[in-house]
This record gives sequence, C-alpha cells and structure tokens, in this order.
Amino acid sequence: MVNKSIRESHILLFSIFVAGLCSIIYELLIATTGAYFLGDSITQFSLTIGVYMAAMGVGSYFSRFVPDKPLLVYFIGFELALALLGGLSVPLLYFCYAFGLPLQAISILLTTLIGILIGLEIPLLSRLMEKHYALKANLANVLSIDYFGALLATLLFPFLFLPWLGVFKTALSFGLMNLSIALLLLWYFIDHISPNRRKVLRLTLVLVCSVLVLCLFASKQLTHLWQSQIYDDRVVHSEQTPYQQIVLTRHKDDIRLYLNGGLQFSSIDEYRYHEALIHPAMVRHGNAKRILILGGGDGLAARELLKYPQIESITLVDLDPVVARLAQTNHNLTTLNKHSLSDPKVTVIHQDAYVFIEQSEQLFDIIFIDLPDPKAINLARLYSQQFYQLVKTRLPNNGIVVTQATSPFFAKHAFWSINNTLSAAGFAHTLPYHLNVPSFGEWGFVMACNLMCSNQQVLPVKTRFYRPENDAQLFIFTPDISANNEKVSTLDEPNVLHYYLQGWKYWN
Repeated sequence: MVNKSIRESHILLFSIFVAGLCSIIYELLIATTGAYFLGDSITQFSLTIGVYMAAMGVGSYFSRFVPDKPLLVYFIGFELALALLGGLSVPLLYFCYAFGLPLQAISILLTTLIGILIGLEIPLLSRLMEKHYALKANLANVLSIDYFGALLATLLFPFLFLPWLGVFKTALSFGLMNLSIALLLLWYFIDHISPNRRKVLRLTLVLVCSVLVLCLFASKQLTHLWQSQIYDDRVVHSEQTPYQQIVLTRHKDDIRLYLNGGLQFSSIDEYRYHEALIHPAMVRHGNAKRILILGGGDGLAARELLKYPQIESITLVDLDPVVARLAQTNHNLTTLNKHSLSDPKVTVIHQDAYVFIEQSEQLFDIIFIDLPDPKAINLARLYSQQFYQLVKTRLPNNGIVVTQATSPFFAKHAFWSINNTLSAAGFAHTLPYHLNVPSFGEWGFVMACNLMCSNQQVLPVKTRFYRPENDAQLFIFTPDISANNEKVSTLDEPNVLHYYLQGWKYWN
C-alpha cells in the first residue's frame, strides 16, 4: 500500500514537471512566432506574457468550481485540450499569417485559452496530491517542480529545440509531450475512472494523438503548403536557424532571399541596392584598403568591393552562420555573388555586430552597415547613438561609414532619425541619399564621414547602375520625403524602432 502511494505521488510529480516544461514552451513559441511575422519583439513578448499570466489567474480562479469527483477525469480532459491547442498553436498562427487573418488577435486568443488551461493545472494537481503530502509540503513540492520544469524549458528552447526543430515542429512535439501526462494518468489510474468516462477519454486521447502525430510527420508538407501561400515563386531552400527562418525562392532567373518572411533581395534588381551602398563611399574615399561589412552575409556587398584592386582585406561580420554558408555553397547564390565569400581577401566572422565593434581594436577605412531594418529592439540598438559612437572609434581620421537606412518614403521618420543619430554620434558630416529599387520601392542610405565627405571622384570599376555623373541625383530629396526634426535614437530611447513600426504599419 505504501509503495502504491509512493508510485502515485511520483506520477503526479512527473505530471507537474512536464506541465511546467510545456507551459513556458507554449508561451515562448507564441511570442517568437508573433515576433517573426509582426516584428517588434518587445510588444509580442510583453503581450504574450501579460495575457498569459492574466489568463493563468483566470484558470486558477475557476479551478475552484471543478468538483472533487471526478477530479481526475476533469484534469485528464483539460490536459487533452491543452495538448491539442498548445501543439497546434504555431501551425494555426502560420496559416493565419498565410491567409491574411488577423494574426495579432488570434495570437492573443490562443494565449488566453492556453493560459486558462495551464492556470487550471497546478491547483488541480495540488488537490490530487492532498492525500500524499501535508499542505505545506504539497505546495512546496508542486511549485518547486513546476518552476524547475519552467527553468529547463527556457534553457532548452533557444539552444536545442528552436535550432534543431524550429517553432513549427517544437509546438507539435510539446503537444505530444503534454499528452504524455494524460496518457500516464489514464493508464495508471484507469481503475479509478468509470467505464463510460474511460471510453470517452481513451477515444479523445487517440484522436488528439493522431492529429498531432499526423501533423508532425506531415510537417514538411504543411510548411511547403504554407510557403506556397506566402511566396509567389518556387521555394528552392528553406531552413530554420536559431536566429531566423531562411527561405530562398526562384522564378526563372529571379532568385529571392527571405528572412522571417521579409524580402532581403531580388536578383533582378539587387545590383541597384548594393552598388548604391558601396560605390558612393568608395569613390569619395579614393583609396580604401581595409573594409568592414556588418551584415551582408549574402556576399553581394563583398562582390562589389572586390571589384577594387587596391582593397587588401574585407572583414564581414554576420551573426547567422547559415546565411554565410548558403552564400558560399548554394549555386544560386554563388552565381550571384561570384563566390565573393570564398575570396582570400574576405574574412567571415559570426558574431553580433555590436559585440564585434565593442571588442575590436582594428581600424577600417570604410565601414558598411548592411543590417536588417530596425523592426525589433535587438536590431534598433544597431541604429543607436551609442552604437554609432563605437563605430566611429573603429575609423581613422578620413574614415567613412555607410548604413542602409530603410525607406525614406514608407518609413520617413525612421530614415531621418538614423541620419540625425549619426550626426549626434559625432560625425562631422552626414550625407543621406536614396534611390528606387523596384523590389523594395524607394530606399535610403546615410553616409557619415569623420571629416567632410568629399565630392565624388572617378569610378574605376564597372557598374550597371551607379555612375559618378548621376551621383548628385541620389542626394536630392523632394518635400514629401524630407526631414522633420526627427529624434535621435539611443539604447535607452529607441526612437528609430517606434518611427519604423509606425511608418510601416501605415503602409501595411
């Protein structure tokens, strides 16, 4: 009898551990998916955590209305519902995004329902364990094991599950793990459940398990179906990394790279973007030999730089090694970038750009910043006054920095905030400029010089778009896209993030 009681308590304690593990994973999955598709990770994680905690409180409150008999049946039923809803949470969000449904509202609804179900777990498990422990020991055991499961989840999610499985498969896998609670309790306590209820629970468990297993085994086909709705062209490569989802598409001669669903370039017109990024600064400097590229893992900026024979070294710092690996091995990309990342002059470093600039002691003649738009707080810091001040320390007296600066038409205030932030960082002269890139529309850059930026010189290399005689046109801004006293962006006050989200929200 004692051994049976011990086994029962161990099974219930295991259920608490799995519940704690799954509860945090669901929260992380929903917030991460929202950040992928909607940007602004602070808003997504804040909304998810806030709604989640409130919903858990609602679930805990309503647990008082769950009758003691049959408490075990109710608990197993709630676990089945949670396994199904939590496991399908990310697939549902993927397809809502693909078919244009209100993703934010559905995300909040899912968070609320899952939170309520999780809020029911701990009070009901505590009641199930009443006969095994005194109240003080019962609460200590339940809460400590639940919190430990949550800690383990936060450690495993970014380092194991996300890079190995991606958010889609992770959600389904944890739905099945959540289902193990219902399976274990139903198996061990089968004699405590009436035959009719036993039959219903068994059937429901089989149905939920079948749905989750089927979705897991068909995850490749499901994501392909999802991608066919998102991307107009044929997907030739798709990969989830710890940092982002990478998709490469092809239609005839048009190669397109997407990161988290956002277009990075189209091979039809990328030359306009990369020539505008590189050559205005190169001709103004006249003799740049040591170059730093922050971002640019696709190798297209490096391709333009390697046209200059005087360049001695190019250091390229890109956080995600998968992007650079693709740029070095995928024939679609190597054809486009002319194997630039395999050139002996190019050194590729996989590190956060802020950390690299902070730790580096090298000086570079020109620094090109080709990073994603400031649509999240982790990216906005790379457009801050503090970051640009660090960049300035890595330049000699005649050094130049050029940054892509989003669209002066679609996100006008963000563009001019970047310009003003570079000025506030202590650069003697800033030169904002823009051009039309058909895939993106009107796009902007800002050049900043430690000394006055000189007039353009002779262009010694072959280009398709950029010409020194047309250079002056890039620096002309019509009234509708001109500056309007935009605020400087800092680490403490990331104004560029707010400007960016406000601008693109209007157009989306």
